[in-house]
Amino acid sequence: MVNFSRHSHSALAKWLWTVDKVILIASFILIALGVILDVTASPAVARKINVDDYWFVRKQLFYVGASIATIFLLSLCRLKTIRRVSIVGFILLIGLLVLTLFFGFETKGAKRWMSLFGFSVQASEFMKPVFIIVTAWLLDCGKKYDYFPGAWIAVGLCGVVVGLLLAQPDVGMTLLTAAVFGLQLFLAGLPMFIVFALIVLGIIGLVVFYFTLPHFHARVDQFLYGSDETSYQINRAMEAFQHGNLVGQGPGEGTVKLLIPDAHTDFIFAVAGEEYGVWMCLIIILLFAVIIIRALKLSLRETNLFVMYAEVGLAASLGLQAFVNMASSLHIIPTKGMTLPFISYGGSSLLASAMEIGMLLALTRQNVASEDKDLQE
Repeated sequence: MVNFSRHSHSALAKWLWTVDKVILIASFILIALGVILDVTASPAVARKINVDDYWFVRKQLFYVGASIATIFLLSLCRLKTIRRVSIVGFILLIGLLVLTLFFGFETKGAKRWMSLFGFSVQASEFMKPVFIIVTAWLLDCGKKYDYFPGAWIAVGLCGVVVGLLLAQPDVGMTLLTAAVFGLQLFLAGLPMFIVFALIVLGIIGLVVFYFTLPHFHARVDQFLYGSDETSYQINRAMEAFQHGNLVGQGPGEGTVKLLIPDAHTDFIFAVAGEEYGVWMCLIIILLFAVIIIRALKLSLRETNLFVMYAEVGLAASLGLQAFVNMASSLHIIPTKGMTLPFISYGGSSLLASAMEIGMLLALTRQNVASEDKDLQE
């Protein structure tokens, strides 16, 4: 029988007493809410493709089990292990992104998905957490060793990742990756004039995307002028929030899931608003805020730069993705096919979010840095 006392030397007992329970509990609540909303939203989608009502639900439950295991296993890891897993994962995912350009299947004008061992895999989702860890390590090494150009190598790797994402094209994931990396560079002491130069470069890039990428052009025009099918989806989503009001129409009583093809993925927040009301939307926002603020607060105590860069990067990635999805549903920004972490249906999204939380829990474990003294030498 495992001894879970504070003084036990077992790995499980150490994990229990050192893991950040605030982030852990908030993440599990989000996963549970995702299952509830998937049960509500996915049957309507299943009927449209002539499968039984709970086909998507069963698949999502499988991914939920795999995600919980991922969170647990990664949160047990030492910093050295997290770093090594990320480096190997980064190399493999670069290869997978390249293969996706040649062998992936096109959806909504972009090649983002590839069939692998019978599963549809979106490599860019998994690239987010491993890229954040790799760049955090490079920036840390650049600070420790004057002869090591860690920042320049990180910039070069960012260029490779951004180039592959734009080749799909996936503007949203490109901007998310660049924004998080820019934040890491800022923390690493990037001069302010370079920060402003990067902001200007980003604005120029958006203008170029607008005139060269038809899909991006259509999304921006829809946001500004309200036209085409995407505008229809936004209008239905806004009506869903109005119908839901404060307490919602009730579980299963909403209609937005019958009208929007992507209700179980891109517009799951609208389903939550219509059937469970404003209070459910506020709970989801609050849970994301708890995870992000908690992670940022813990990063302030860090003396290990690798841990600090990685914690802030992972928290920012999770928060920005959640913001993009919810803001798109509320017509605050142009629509973007980006999932709501832990809530939207999808194996790649759920597993990638689990990787972010698992790594975040490993980084924020009490006294975890003392287990890897070689990283601080």
